[in-house]
Amino acid sequence: MTSPAVVLIGPPGAGKSTVGALLAERLGVRYRDTDADIVATAGRPIAEIFIDQGEPHFRDLEREAVRVALEDHPGVLSLGGGAILDDGTRKLLTGLPVVFLDVELADAVKRVGLDAPRPLLAVNPRKQWRELMERRRPLYTEVARAVIATGERTPDQVAEAILDALELRGAAADAPRPAHREEQA
Repeated sequence: MTSPAVVLIGPPGAGKSTVGALLAERLGVRYRDTDADIVATAGRPIAEIFIDQGEPHFRDLEREAVRVALEDHPGVLSLGGGAILDDGTRKLLTGLPVVFLDVELADAVKRVGLDAPRPLLAVNPRKQWRELMERRRPLYTEVARAVIATGERTPDQVAEAILDALELRGAAADAPRPAHREEQA
């Protein structure tokens, strides 16, 4: 079993995917997103899973995707925004380098517009997002080793804040630098 170097959690629009990829590059490791794992396994978008098979079925798929990723991914891992709703998932995150990317509604709206196909935000997205965060914020903070506010920060600044919070500066400095695109051709 290999634990991730960093696990990113947070709501839609927090920047988990963007920051996760930057952080993985700085650490010289791979980036993985459990939502992408679910889509690949199910062969269909998450919104379709919600509509056709319901949220409980999606949460079962999510629970398994998180379990597998936590067991075998040594890089940077992003979890779907609702993964922390599961008691078992929260237990699996205990002791891991979990970072809660905290974002305010105004910043989330700027980043994702809240009009993307997000099933839990389909009707009155601003109100739904606020209610979602009221339920989830205590769970995010429960499992997080560090909480990083993303508002008014660029993705690079957020990645740097994570390196500082988890004291990973040495690991980032020692990581191999990726080759330029021209060299990879």
